[in-house]
Amino acid sequence: MSTEVKTQPPAPTEHRPSLWQRIVADHKRRSDIAYADSTLPRSVINRRKIMWYAALVFIIALTIGPAINRLVNGLEVTDLTSQMPWGAWVAFYIFFVGLSAGAFILSSLASVFGMVQFDRIGRAALASAIVSMGVALVFIGFDLGRWDRAISTLYHFHWTSPLSWEVRFYIMYIALLIAELVIALLIHRRMMRSIPKGHRLLKILGIIGLPLAIFGVHGGTGTIFAVVQARGMWFGGLFPVIFVLSAVVSGTALLTIVYYVQSRAVGRPINKSLIKNLAVVLSAVLAIDLGLTFYEFIIPFLSDHTELATMTVQMSGPFWWTFWIVQLLIGMIIPFAITISALKKKPGAVVFASVLTVIGIIAVRFNIVVPPLIPPVIEGYPMNDYFPTLNEIAVSVCFITAGVLAYSLIAEFLPIHEPDPAEREELKAAEATAAPEGND
Repeated sequence: MSTEVKTQPPAPTEHRPSLWQRIVADHKRRSDIAYADSTLPRSVINRRKIMWYAALVFIIALTIGPAINRLVNGLEVTDLTSQMPWGAWVAFYIFFVGLSAGAFILSSLASVFGMVQFDRIGRAALASAIVSMGVALVFIGFDLGRWDRAISTLYHFHWTSPLSWEVRFYIMYIALLIAELVIALLIHRRMMRSIPKGHRLLKILGIIGLPLAIFGVHGGTGTIFAVVQARGMWFGGLFPVIFVLSAVVSGTALLTIVYYVQSRAVGRPINKSLIKNLAVVLSAVLAIDLGLTFYEFIIPFLSDHTELATMTVQMSGPFWWTFWIVQLLIGMIIPFAITISALKKKPGAVVFASVLTVIGIIAVRFNIVVPPLIPPVIEGYPMNDYFPTLNEIAVSVCFITAGVLAYSLIAEFLPIHEPDPAEREELKAAEATAAPEGND
C-alpha cells in the first residue's frame, strides 16, 4: 500500500516595490509635504511644473541643432580663429566655475562658520555648485573638442602647469561637493544615526573644501589666465583674487534668485530675514569688487604698461558698452545701491538686484576673455575681431537651459528645497505676519 505525500503549497512571497516605485512613492510623500506648506492649490503647482518643464524642453529642442552642427563642422561655425582662439564658450566656462565656487563658499557660511541663518539654502547651494560645475565642463569641452582625450590629462602631469593642477582640483572638488550634498540630505531626512556627527562631517568637508574652492578651483582658473604674459590685463597676482571675489558675488546672487523663484513657484512664503542677510553679503562683496576693479585699471593706467592697449579696447573700443553699461552700471553700481538702501527689506528688489548682478558678471567674464585677445601680440599685425555667432549663442542657450533642467530634476526628486520641521513653523509665522501686509 503506497502512501501519498502531500506537499504544502509554497508560502506567498512578500511583494517588494521596485526602485522606481520607491522613488515615485518618496516623491509623492515629499510633494504632499510641499503642498502642505504651500498657499497655492495643488492643481496650480502642477500646472506651473508642466509649463516650466515644457518650456525648458522646447528651448533645448530648438537649440540642439546648432550644437550638433558644431560637432559635425567644427569651429568653422564660430567666429574663432587661430589669432582669436577663445570666445563666448570660454567666458561661460569661467562664469559657471565662478557660480559653483561662489555657491559652495556661501554654503560653508553655515556648515563651517556657524551662520545658521544660511542653513536653509545649504542644500540648494551644494546642488547649484554641482550643476554649475557640470555646465562649465561641458562649455570648455565643447570649445576644445576631442573629449576622448580628456582622460589623458589624468596620467600626464607637469608640476609647473596650472592646467595639470586644475584638472585634479576639479575632480577633488566635484567629489567633495557630492559627498557634502549626500550627508546634508541624510541629515535632513534624519537617516544618520548621529545628527551631530553628520554636522561635524559637513564642517570637516567644508574646511577642506574652502581652500580647495578658493585657491584650487576658481583661483586656479584665474591662475591659468594670469601666467599668460603675452596678454595685457591677464598677467599679474591680483587676477586670481578678482576671480575668487567675483565668484562669491555671482554665487550669492544666484542663490538669492533660486530661493525666491522656487518659493514663489510652490507658493511658499518668502523668508524676508534670509533675503535681507543675502543682501548684506551681496552688498559687502560688491563693494570689495568695485574697489578691486578700480585698482585693476588705475595701476596700469598710471604706470603706462602694455595693458593700455587692452584697456583702450575694453573702455573705448567696440566693447565699451559691455564694460561701462553692463559690467559697471548694471552689474555693480545699481545692485550695490539697492542692497545698501532701504530696498534691501523688499525681497523683490533684492532679487532684481541679484538678476542684474548675474548679468553683470557675465559681462565681466566676457571682458576678461575677449578684449585682451583683440590687440595683436606682435606689433604691426592687424587688430583681431570677434563677436559670437548665432551658432555660438544658440549652443550657449542650449547648455544653460540643460543645466537649469538638470537642477530642476534634482530638486524635483531630492529634498533640496524641502523645509525642515523647525523652518515650517517659521514659515507659518511668516505667512501669518505677511498676510495683512501683502506681498512685496
